[in-house]
Amino acid sequence: MLSDADYSGNASGARRARKRSSGDSPGDGQALRSSGRQINVRVKRTNNPPPGQSKRKATDTEEEDDQSEKKYRKCEKAGCSATYPVCFASASDRCAKNGYTSRWYHLSCGEHFCNECFDHYYRSHKDGYETFASWKKVWTSNGKSEPSLKAFMADQQLPFWVQCTKSECRKWRQLTKEIQLTASLAATYRCGMKFNNIKSEGPDQCSQPEDLRVAEVTDSWWHSMLILPPLFKESPASPFLAAYYPDCVGMSPSGSSSNVSLTELRGDHCRAVQPQIPGLCPYFQPFYQPNECGKALCVRPDMMELDELYEFPEFSRDPTMYLALRNLILASWHKNCKEMLTAQKCALHIIVRGLVRVRCVQEMDRVLNFMTRKGLINTGVLAVKQPLLPERYHFKNVIVIGAGASGLAAARQLQNFGTQVVVLEARERIGGRVWDDTSLGVTVGRGAQIVNGCVNNPIALMCEQMGVKMHKLGERCDLFQEGGQVTDPAIDKRMDFHFNAILDVVSEWRKDKSQSQDTPLGEKVQEVKKNFLQESGIQFSELEEKVLQFHLSNLEYACGSTLDQVSARSWDHNEFFAQFSGDHTLLTKGYSVLLHKLAEGLDVRTKCPVQAIDYSGDVVKVTSSNGSQWTAQKILVTVPLTLLQKNLIQFTPPLPERKLKAIHSLGAGIIEKIALQFPYRFWDSKIQGADYFGHIPPSPDKRGMFSVFYDMDPQGKQAVLMSVITGDAVPSVGDMEDKEVVEECMKVLRELFKEQEVPEPLHFFVTHWRKDIWSQMSYSFVKTGGSGEAYDILAEDVQGKVFFAGEATNRHFPQTVTGAYLSGVREASKMAAM
Repeated sequence: MLSDADYSGNASGARRARKRSSGDSPGDGQALRSSGRQINVRVKRTNNPPPGQSKRKATDTEEEDDQSEKKYRKCEKAGCSATYPVCFASASDRCAKNGYTSRWYHLSCGEHFCNECFDHYYRSHKDGYETFASWKKVWTSNGKSEPSLKAFMADQQLPFWVQCTKSECRKWRQLTKEIQLTASLAATYRCGMKFNNIKSEGPDQCSQPEDLRVAEVTDSWWHSMLILPPLFKESPASPFLAAYYPDCVGMSPSGSSSNVSLTELRGDHCRAVQPQIPGLCPYFQPFYQPNECGKALCVRPDMMELDELYEFPEFSRDPTMYLALRNLILASWHKNCKEMLTAQKCALHIIVRGLVRVRCVQEMDRVLNFMTRKGLINTGVLAVKQPLLPERYHFKNVIVIGAGASGLAAARQLQNFGTQVVVLEARERIGGRVWDDTSLGVTVGRGAQIVNGCVNNPIALMCEQMGVKMHKLGERCDLFQEGGQVTDPAIDKRMDFHFNAILDVVSEWRKDKSQSQDTPLGEKVQEVKKNFLQESGIQFSELEEKVLQFHLSNLEYACGSTLDQVSARSWDHNEFFAQFSGDHTLLTKGYSVLLHKLAEGLDVRTKCPVQAIDYSGDVVKVTSSNGSQWTAQKILVTVPLTLLQKNLIQFTPPLPERKLKAIHSLGAGIIEKIALQFPYRFWDSKIQGADYFGHIPPSPDKRGMFSVFYDMDPQGKQAVLMSVITGDAVPSVGDMEDKEVVEECMKVLRELFKEQEVPEPLHFFVTHWRKDIWSQMSYSFVKTGGSGEAYDILAEDVQGKVFFAGEATNRHFPQTVTGAYLSGVREASKMAAM
C-alpha cells in the first residue's frame, strides 16, 4: 500500500493538442519537449457542421469541452511549472505518455512518471516488480536513505543528459533510456552521435533547438523543486570513501559496493582505516574516515564546513549536491595534482540521471572556483597559462614584500588567479629563513629542512608535483653520555614519561587561569617537578636528572627560546587545532628547490629593502631604501616578526594599537646550527643506521649546546653531521668565532665517541640568524602574558589594503615553513574574495 506521504500534493496531469503515438519515446536530438512554463493554447473549433449534419448548439460544444477537460491532470506539486507532464518511464504497456493518468509523480519540474508506470514496478504481480525488488536489496545493503520507488526511478530509469562537445554548440541533449552515460562518452559526445549503428536523421543535428526544460534548470527556484538529491555513480571519490554510506557523501548506493560490514556502519564503530588507492601518494588523505579526527587539512565528506555554508547557503538544508561535487573535485585533484583541474574535466565524471546533471555541471564552476580560491586545489608549484579564476577575482596589481615561503606562496596563487604581482625582497636571494648550503657535499639547511608531519602537508604536495623524494626519519634516537656510554633506553623512556607528566600538570593548571595569571613555562615546570618529588618521595638519580635536562632542551628547541620567556599558559597554543600527522621527513634536497619552483615566472625584485608603506590614500605607496617607489591596490607584508617589532618599516598611518600590542606579545625565537664535514663516517658503527643521536648534557647550563646530531646523508656516502644550539646556549656562542664554536662541538663529539678517534672536520659552517639583518630570528613563540590570539590579530588586514602573512600570522601552524606557506595561500584567498 502507498503511504499518505506518497499522495501528498504530487498528482499531476496534462492536455495536448495532439497526442504522441505510443511508439514515440524521448530520444537524442528530438525537438522541443513540453513541461516548461507554457501557455495553455487551445485550437479554436469551427461551428460549421460537416455536410449532412445539423448545427449543434453552442452550449453543447462547451459541455463537450468540459467533459474533455476532466480526462487530463496537471502536476499537483505546489510550484511545479510542468503544465503538461510527460512520463519519462514508458515502462508499462498502459503508460500514459503525455495523456491522462490518475496521478503524476513529480521528480523535478521537467520530469514526471505516470501512475501506470508506478504500478508496473511497485505492484508484486506486475512485470517490473522483480527489477525494483532486486535494486532495493542492493540499495538497502549499501545505503542509508529510504529505497523508495521515486529513488529507483531517479537512480535507474531517468534518461541521461549530455552536452555537445562542439564549442560552437554546447547544447544539452537527452539520451534514450538504453544508453548509459560514461565519462568517455561525455568527453566525446556530439549532437546526432551514432549509437548502436543508428544515426539520427538530418545533416546538422547541432542546429536542432535545445529542449526548453534545460533553460529552466538554470533558474534558482528549480533546485528547490527537486524531490531527490543527485547521487553520483562511479565518482572519483568512491575509492576514498568506502567506509561511508555512499548516499551520505553524494554517491549512489546502487553503484557502490561497501567494503565495510553493515553492522559496523550502523553501530557507528567504523574503523578509521585509510583506503589504499593504487598510484596515490600515501600522504594524500583529504577526507576524514568515520570516527577519525584531529588531522590537519582534512574535510568531513558528509558535512559542509563553516566557510562552505557561508559561501553556499542554498545548500544548507540539503548539502548532498554540494558534497557530491566537492568530494569529486578533491578526489580528482589528489589523483592528479600535476595538472590544472578544470570544471570541464570534473563534469565528465558527474554521472547522474536526469536534468539534475545539467544543474550539477552548472554548479561545478562555482564550487571549483571556491576551492581554487581557498587553495584546496590547483595550488602548490602549479604554473598555469590561463587565469584560474574569473575576471571578477582579478586585481590590477598587488605588491608582496618578502620572498620567503609565505610571500612566494601568495604571489604564485595571486598570479595564477589572474592578478599582476610584484615581489620586493631585501636580500640578494629568495627564500628568507629557508637557506640551503651545499658546500659540504650534501644539502644542509641553514634554516628549515625538516617536515613535521607529512599527511596533507602542502610541502608533500609540492614534492609530489616535482617528483622530489623525502627521507622518512626513523624514530630511534640513542642518547649518548659524555664518556661514551649509551643511555639505557628504559631510563630514557621513564624520564620521557615524567617529562610529559609534568607538562600534563601544567596543562591542568592553566585551565582556569587568565592571561594576567600567566607565568614563565620554565618556572612552572620546576615548580611541578619539585612538588612531584616531594609528594611522591621519588628521587631522580644523577643520570635521570641529566636525561630530563635533555628533554627540556628539546622543548627549548621547539619553542626557539629559553623556557623562562615562554608562556606556561600558551606555549603549545596551536595543539588545540588539528596538526599534521604522519611521517617526519628530511628534505634531502632542501626546501630551496620547492621555493625556487614557486618563484618561477614571478616578478621578484631582489635587493629592494622596503622602508615605508603609505596606505593613507586610495592606492598603497611603497618606498624602498634606495628611493624607488611602487604603487598597488593592495599590499602583502611577509617580513619576519622581529622587523615589525623593531619598526624597520614605517607605516603611514601607524598600524592600529591592537596589532602593535599583538606584535609585541609574541617572542622572536632563535636557534643556531652547526654543520661539519668529516673525512669518513666515524659514527656509523655506534648509531647503527639511525638518522640522529642525542647528547645528554653534563649539566643544566649546557643543555642547549649540541643536544641532537643529525646524519645529513641517509644514503651513507657523505660524512656530514649537523647539530643545533638552543636555549641559553645561543647567547653563549653569540660572540664566539666560528672556529671556537667548532672546537666546542668537537669536544662534545670526542666525549660521545670516547672509545675511538674522531677526525678533524674537513669543512664546516655555523649560522648567525641573530645577526642576520633581514630576519634576526628563527621562529616565533608566545611570550609570558601573551596568547595564541596574537597570531590571529597579526593576520588581520588593515583597511582592506595592507595584509600580513608569515609563520607568525598562522595560529594553527606557527614556527614552520608549512605554516608560512599556508598563511600566504590564506591571504591570497582573502584578497581575491575582497
